[in-house]
Amino acid sequence: MTAAWRHLDISLIVLVVTTSVFGAVLVFSATRHKASPYAYIEKDVAFIIIGIVVMAVCAAVDYHHLADLARVIYGLTLVALGAVLAVGSVHQNIRAWFDVGPIEIQPAEFAKIAVIVVLAAYLGGLGDRLSLRHVVVALVVLVLPMGLILLQPDLGTMLVFVVIGVGMLVAAGTPARYLAALLVVGLAGIFFILNSNTLDQYQKERLTSFVAPEQASAKVIYNTERAQEAIASGGTTGAGLFHGPQTKGGFVPVQQSDFIFTVPAEELGFAGAGSLLALLALIVWRVWRSAQLARDPVGRLICVGVLCMLVFHIFENVGMNLGIMPITGIPLPFVSYGGSATLTAFAGIGLVLNVNMRRFS
Repeated sequence: MTAAWRHLDISLIVLVVTTSVFGAVLVFSATRHKASPYAYIEKDVAFIIIGIVVMAVCAAVDYHHLADLARVIYGLTLVALGAVLAVGSVHQNIRAWFDVGPIEIQPAEFAKIAVIVVLAAYLGGLGDRLSLRHVVVALVVLVLPMGLILLQPDLGTMLVFVVIGVGMLVAAGTPARYLAALLVVGLAGIFFILNSNTLDQYQKERLTSFVAPEQASAKVIYNTERAQEAIASGGTTGAGLFHGPQTKGGFVPVQQSDFIFTVPAEELGFAGAGSLLALLALIVWRVWRSAQLARDPVGRLICVGVLCMLVFHIFENVGMNLGIMPITGIPLPFVSYGGSATLTAFAGIGLVLNVNMRRFS
């Protein structure tokens, strides 16, 4: 164990902590005008500290031991997702949380990490080429939690699982013909969901408004329009930290989470928003590097799963702020306010550190 710690990726840790501190400042800027100006930042900092502990724990436990417990992890994940449907709390028409005092726990966030470990454990032991049976089993593993999440209903989070699953199947060596078939089935599934009663009309419009915003209702595109105004006003260097008119006035809804990217864009301009994206890009690069250096398929697939999760979160959240992606409520990793999402992102980095530390053992 001592030898493994010598290979700890300090650069990745520094990048993650730096981005989290940057994010905490942005959360404070987005919430300092509220009635309780310190409530959000206090929770945010607390979750960052807890997240660092979670990251350390996930790095310390050999990922092979986690792979050995894949069935147990998977079973507990399904139980948690089923329980939240039965007794969970409803926020914004989605039953996805357990309210524990002032803390809201979202099992679907932790399920992302669980599915990454379970799929890596299964696919990593199959060799370079997958048969149709192997692909079907992997899809069953993926579809069961996705189905429970869809019942909440939370299509945005379900899409994260789709990206994770496809990315890991590609990295595991799935033949191109199977991937093409999956693409067709996936598109048909999305079409079916958007034309069924699974989601209410408001949720459907949120997911499709970026395609034709002129046809969407004013209520649906209000958030996006406010976000675009804030971003456009930032210019090159912005209005100055804590001095953004849109941010100070609280004109951008849920700015501390879904639309957090508008804060650096308005207050720090292109320079600040670009710096934030550069930090996130460096984190993604370090995760990619760990995948390349992994000593076995299980470790490589764990890193690929985390990579897919982070990349999709970043692309979707920033794109949503810019109005070029659907409004899904997916947070920006290490930046957006949110307990479960923060802990999940740190847990994912902990697994990547885990794999990187043991690349020589």
